[in-house]
Amino acid sequence: MTDQPHSPSFINQPAFRIGMIVVLVAIIGVGVWYWTTAGRESTDDAQVEAHVTPIAARVGGTLLKLPVADNQLVEAGTVLVEIDPRDYEIAVAKARAELADAEATAAAATSNVPITSATATGNVATAQGSVAQSHAGFEQAERELEQAKARLTVAQARQRELEANAVKATRDVERLRGLLAKDEVAQQQFDAVVAAADAQRAAVDSAKAQVVEAEAGIRVADTRLVQARAGEQQARAGLDSAQTAPQQIAVTRARASSAEARVQQARATLQQAELNLQYTVIKAPAKGTVSRKTAEIGQIVQPGQPLMALIALDAVWVTANFKETQLGELRPGQAVTLKVDAYGGREYTAKVESIAAATGARFSLLPPENATGNFVKVVQRVPVKIVLTGGQDPDYPLRPGMSVTPTVYTK
Repeated sequence: MTDQPHSPSFINQPAFRIGMIVVLVAIIGVGVWYWTTAGRESTDDAQVEAHVTPIAARVGGTLLKLPVADNQLVEAGTVLVEIDPRDYEIAVAKARAELADAEATAAAATSNVPITSATATGNVATAQGSVAQSHAGFEQAERELEQAKARLTVAQARQRELEANAVKATRDVERLRGLLAKDEVAQQQFDAVVAAADAQRAAVDSAKAQVVEAEAGIRVADTRLVQARAGEQQARAGLDSAQTAPQQIAVTRARASSAEARVQQARATLQQAELNLQYTVIKAPAKGTVSRKTAEIGQIVQPGQPLMALIALDAVWVTANFKETQLGELRPGQAVTLKVDAYGGREYTAKVESIAAATGARFSLLPPENATGNFVKVVQRVPVKIVLTGGQDPDYPLRPGMSVTPTVYTK
């Protein structure tokens, strides 16, 4: 009787069978893992981003109203801050008055152009007249002389008045300068007094110019009087003087143009004052949530000072920093699943919008310089922008800075 072959004894042992089962399960698990992860790229280096709009003051002043609170949702156009507008209302009123004065001066200067032209033509006709008209010219010259003297008297009186005002304004500046050093007056009040003193000095210079002009007028009138007495010689001198009519007209037109330029300058000053008045009310440029509010009622702010930030939670996205070795299959438009740590791994649907043109290290404040020192190869990360396809969930909103885990389906 022949012996039958027998299996090795260890195959029939329970430990061996259990080991084989474990190996088989492991092989199946690895296969399932490879099948489920094939065509996917994931990273845990990803955060939620959003548009953060800094809200700052464009003009200085005291905060009068602050109708919003931290973390409050506001619509576009909602009033966020109101600055005390009284100083800017006064500036607008002053600018309007200066504009009205400049327009009146320009109108007078413009009307002088045809008057000067007509006067020059009359002077030429008078100079070409006969000696019989010399007496009438003499009387006219006398009247002009008296008028020139009267203008000189008025101009001198005006000069003395403005000089007195300038002295007073200068004293006010010196008095407030000491108070400013002791912080007993506001810088704005001191600047206003300094501006007023400068304006008074400018007015004095203008008055002096008017006195000089009046004195020149007296000399011209006296010359005409002498010419009238000279008879025929006066007529010939008047003709010579009349021949300067084109220059006189050109001067009058230049004065009219200068007055019109001052009108434009005053109008621009008024527009700037009106803009500054509008800037005292700061409104939300877009819908968002108020955050990082540092402004308080009664606080004195300066132009450009940050007051709060406005975060648009309805337009968030995710910046995922994938390793450079994961970018081979990543393309814009690919589907993405986002798992949010804050909500226990809740998933959101999204898609790849774009891939950055450089690595994150290249955008850092101090980019690495691999051409010097010892080089150690480090896997770089490239920012990838991912946007939500289903929009925000009002019950589970994503906020900037939250950590997420995106999984990109590359196939």
